[in-house]
Amino acid sequence: METLPLTDPAAFELDLPLFESFDSFEFASPASLDMGQLLLRAYEIGDLVNQSAEVAEYAYWKSVVDANDQVRQLVKQFEKAKELFVDCERFGRFHPDYNAAKDNVQEVQRQLNEIECVSRFKAAEQAVDDLLHAIAAEIAAAVSDTIKVPSNDPLPKGGGCGSGGSCSCGSGGCG
Repeated sequence: METLPLTDPAAFELDLPLFESFDSFEFASPASLDMGQLLLRAYEIGDLVNQSAEVAEYAYWKSVVDANDQVRQLVKQFEKAKELFVDCERFGRFHPDYNAAKDNVQEVQRQLNEIECVSRFKAAEQAVDDLLHAIAAEIAAAVSDTIKVPSNDPLPKGGGCGSGGSCSCGSGGCG
């Protein structure tokens, strides 16, 4: 085995194929795609997502939220209230301050949600999440109908294990 000096990376050249442009692999058959080509296409999809209206709106509202002094103040209050609630939560609802701490967290969260830029930011964030989920679902479906795509949706719409619907897992505990 040959030892390579760490100070001279040019001393060892890899014989890798170079792509002149992104178009050079557009005509490759699906069976001939290698990992490098898959990664290049993934970067292309990422670039398209970054250029989407959803991401532009998300970035705009994020900058507005980050620049808002009232939001920053309420976020600090929320972090303090949440820290107190976590301390109370260790003992459960039997802690003497549990309900007050929980109510305080919910009140600060309500105040945050009432600020227009925060609600618009959350809506834009959800739109980006929906876009990414749709892309992942499309890719998964192209591979196989049985591939599950995780979602941030607390109320999943499809059936299957754990969603209240029926599935074909054979465990007998589904729907």
